[in-house]
Amino acid sequence: MAEAELETDPPKDRWNIVYLILVLHGIGILMPWNMFINAKSYFVDYKLGEEYLNGKFHYAAIFMSYLTISAQLPNLLFNWLNIFCPIGGKLTTRIVWSILTEVLCFVFTVALVMINTAHIPNIFFWVTLGCIILLNTANGIYNNSVFGMAAKLPQKYIGAVVLGTNLSGTLTSLADIASLTVAPNPKTAAIYYFTTALFILLACFDTYFALPLNRFYKYHELIYQRQINNKESKQNKNESVPYWQIFKKSLPQQFNIFFVFFITLSIFPAIHSDIKKSDKNFFISDKYYVSIMCFLTFNVTALVGSYLSTLFSWPKPKWLYVPIFLRALLIPLFLVCNYHPREIIRVTPVIINNEYVFWALGGILGLSSGYFSSVAMMYAPSCVEPKYSGVAGMFGAAMIITGICCGLICGNYYSLLITKIKW
Repeated sequence: MAEAELETDPPKDRWNIVYLILVLHGIGILMPWNMFINAKSYFVDYKLGEEYLNGKFHYAAIFMSYLTISAQLPNLLFNWLNIFCPIGGKLTTRIVWSILTEVLCFVFTVALVMINTAHIPNIFFWVTLGCIILLNTANGIYNNSVFGMAAKLPQKYIGAVVLGTNLSGTLTSLADIASLTVAPNPKTAAIYYFTTALFILLACFDTYFALPLNRFYKYHELIYQRQINNKESKQNKNESVPYWQIFKKSLPQQFNIFFVFFITLSIFPAIHSDIKKSDKNFFISDKYYVSIMCFLTFNVTALVGSYLSTLFSWPKPKWLYVPIFLRALLIPLFLVCNYHPREIIRVTPVIINNEYVFWALGGILGLSSGYFSSVAMMYAPSCVEPKYSGVAGMFGAAMIITGICCGLICGNYYSLLITKIKW
């Protein structure tokens, strides 16, 4: 009777409640990555800094590179594995346990903030990395599950999840700046900062259970399940998915997706966050310099670029590789800024020491990354037959993570082009 009532009177998403819930889950998807990557000052300058440890330790110099690899490697494995061997199990089980695991990891991170780890920097270093690996393993399951949940709804609700992922970085940067402003010391700032992630993840947990109670969501879940049943009844059991043919046909756009993220992550955050203030009279103080000039600038402009891709798509698929290849010029431009990594002596001259030019470069990096990655992701499914567009989209998602991992690895070695290592 309830199903018949839903079909005879299709409900609407009143007050856009379902849409807003999916935006919130989109924010939650990228929250672990953004929270740790934006907390560079806490890990590098405070917990692993010379003042806190009463001496020089090499952990501060290598922490960010180890963090980024530890965070993205689980995502890389899950995304490629999910193409050929889709993760099974009930949706509720996957979402609930993945969120709870993330919550426990953040609780553990807050506990580490409160503990004096000055005498055990090696344990703090490796335990934190282990926590990040566990956190992002759970997040890989959560990521796939949320998009599976959104797939039951009209197409704009997948866009709601994407919007949330784009908002996540900006909100995290603002939380970082706010915690630095309100808190009297780095320890308190870190507690405020990581507690923000706990509230967001708990909100995601609560709102997930509100969805099955919503008539709009129940209606589309019913329609989706019937479509799946019809497809399964009509599908030839012996028919296999031509993965190689799908990948080959969409290869130009897959490479575009890969190269956008490769260039972006080669620069951000490895190079971008180690560019120091050149002008002492610049209006942004040292306390907020990296948070604003690097993380906030990149995240806001990437969000704008992603939004612009919904208004127009330029250039056409055939020529998209041209501006994407030109983005490689950003690497040498950032290297000739006032770039000074830890434990490194710079031997080449600083050519760009104007704060506004550096700020503009950061804006171009984020804007072009958000725009061209979104355009390439939209072009990829159209390269194959409609029935295989979903697989092409999954390849695109896997190429994003592959580009990120390769960019992060290469970004750790670009400093050798302008420096010599201080042994």
